[in-house]
Amino acid sequence: MEANLTEHSRTVWCSIVACTLVLLFTPLLNAQTRHTTDKPFSGGYQAAKAFKAGTLRLQPNAGITNAAPTLTCSPAPCAFTPVDASEGGSAPVNEDPIAVNPTNSSQILSGGNDYNCGNIQGFFASGDGGSTWTHACSPGSGGEGDPIVGYDLNNVAHAGGIQNGNVVGFTSTNNGGTWSAPTTIITAKLGYLADKPWMEIDDNSSSSFKNDIYVSTTQFAPNSNSQIWVSHSSDGGLHWGSVAVSSLATFPGHVNQFSDLAVGTDGTVYLNWINCPTTGAAGDCGGTVSNIMFSKSTDGGNTWSKESSVGTVTLVPDACFCGFYGSLPNTSERVSNLPSNGAIGSGSTAKVFLAAYNWTGTQMQVEVFRSKDGGTTWSSTLVNPSSTKGDQFFQWLNVNSAGVVGVTWLDRRNDPSNLSYQPFFSQSKNNGSSYINGHALSTKKSNPLNDGFGGSFMGDYTGNAWNGTKTLVQSYMDTTTGVSQDFVTGVLFP
Repeated sequence: MEANLTEHSRTVWCSIVACTLVLLFTPLLNAQTRHTTDKPFSGGYQAAKAFKAGTLRLQPNAGITNAAPTLTCSPAPCAFTPVDASEGGSAPVNEDPIAVNPTNSSQILSGGNDYNCGNIQGFFASGDGGSTWTHACSPGSGGEGDPIVGYDLNNVAHAGGIQNGNVVGFTSTNNGGTWSAPTTIITAKLGYLADKPWMEIDDNSSSSFKNDIYVSTTQFAPNSNSQIWVSHSSDGGLHWGSVAVSSLATFPGHVNQFSDLAVGTDGTVYLNWINCPTTGAAGDCGGTVSNIMFSKSTDGGNTWSKESSVGTVTLVPDACFCGFYGSLPNTSERVSNLPSNGAIGSGSTAKVFLAAYNWTGTQMQVEVFRSKDGGTTWSSTLVNPSSTKGDQFFQWLNVNSAGVVGVTWLDRRNDPSNLSYQPFFSQSKNNGSSYINGHALSTKKSNPLNDGFGGSFMGDYTGNAWNGTKTLVQSYMDTTTGVSQDFVTGVLFP
């Protein structure tokens, strides 16, 4: 593992070099980012629609190539050399969920908004622990982004995404070699769009609901009113039932968006999302104080507790008027704040954790909210010391069976211009009371201007997953090949 990395002083304003790059791209970005300016829908959905309409265009690949490493390292502790899971296509791949087969640690599944696929949805599977990957475009038609992935305890791989305004799913019994025809998970319940799905499968062998599948979505009405729903299946994804969990957020005014699910040891399902006011300077949620919301189900997703607030975070301002939930400083990149969560334990002593960023006014900082009583009360802890420089964004969190909390994110601390980023990780072995110093998982820096769209869309989220109790793998958008790709890296603990 790398020694503690040198931290550069972060400038509040972008450097001359970074600003010049942004200014050079301004005409293109003004044209290309309209699809994310005034709509609260997920970036993956809006980018897919804009790409099909011809208003979002691919930019030339810079032509950089990387060697093909293997996802291994020794001795522990050590960081893996990043591997291109999406196999180096010439078009961008972004938004990268990842899952590990709980019954076969060699099998890993990822996915992305894959613009190398006609359906703009690609899925990547490894059968050797992440060293080599196969690629498959999704079945179905009308793909509109937001891939989801998972495994059940029967060695079945599950995947899906938005197609034709609905969320669909499909399965594979040969680890992504072939996929079934799509099955509708949930339609547009409010009449316009079933957006931003997330999948979680109960892989707890002692749970009364083991192998049940849960998919959360944001349901949008034609007037952009929004509501969080959860669909669940008890027969391997053949049939689905769906229920509304949150209250209806009226637009303009407020928006519900960016849900994530976790399942506790006893099968309790925990759900988080953000509720933000549309009072930002651009008439959106950028720069606003937003609530992180919570609900849970103890009966297999049939009924849910009354929604409550975990706490608040401030979203980064929409400085470029290009991102409804804020824009990444020094760029014209939309940036989301998805409260990624994880859980372990049962009943009133279950521990629940969620990671989000908070904008301090000069910096995006990752923090983790935690509950020791099943979500009744919450506290929060910064993952990195407050003196750490550089923006931290696109965070993700999971908890392993030993109760270790693993957090990953994208970090700019090693770029004095606060522009390029590296994948970073940290962990906590004391129930989230404190976290080890953050470490980079790649020595190479990714420039967001090389996202494949001229710096206008790099996705809404990354991912991570535990492979046993010693290995944490991370999936993220890497641009070191000259265009955004789904890279997988990780860390091996002793």
